[in-house]
Amino acid sequence: MKQPPVKTVSHVDLKRYMGDWYVFAHIPYSLEKGKVGTLDRYAMRPDGKMDNIFLFRRKTLEAPLEQWKGTAWVHNKETNAEWRVQFIWPLRAKYLITDLDPDYQWSVIGYPNRKLAWVLSRKPILDEATYQGILKRLEAQGFEPNKLVKVPQNLH
Repeated sequence: MKQPPVKTVSHVDLKRYMGDWYVFAHIPYSLEKGKVGTLDRYAMRPDGKMDNIFLFRRKTLEAPLEQWKGTAWVHNKETNAEWRVQFIWPLRAKYLITDLDPDYQWSVIGYPNRKLAWVLSRKPILDEATYQGILKRLEAQGFEPNKLVKVPQNLH
């Protein structure tokens, strides 16, 4: 049976969303495997698009910091909760902001096919009760929360 489309939040204030987001947990895909200390950095550009910088270390938190530079843009301008992200031309990814803290301290991004998800946090840690609530809401949308893996972060 076909699942209904993934639901996004009703509205995202882009100015509040900009800045650094630690990747607290994710359903990893091939390019993310072995990456630790990961962080997404979003910044508005004059053309209305966003710079999306992905910072990471390979395998250990002591490894050198590396980055990939991408571009993001809002696809659904009514909600600002559906984006397109491109790191490698011509490949584009569909990002759906499915859950968002009212104070913009954590966010959840899901993929339309439910095979990928990211739990982002303004800090490298997220309290367990908040995380468990996020997992329940992801499961209610048809994601498989048992596939999420916490990403090691440098806590100092």
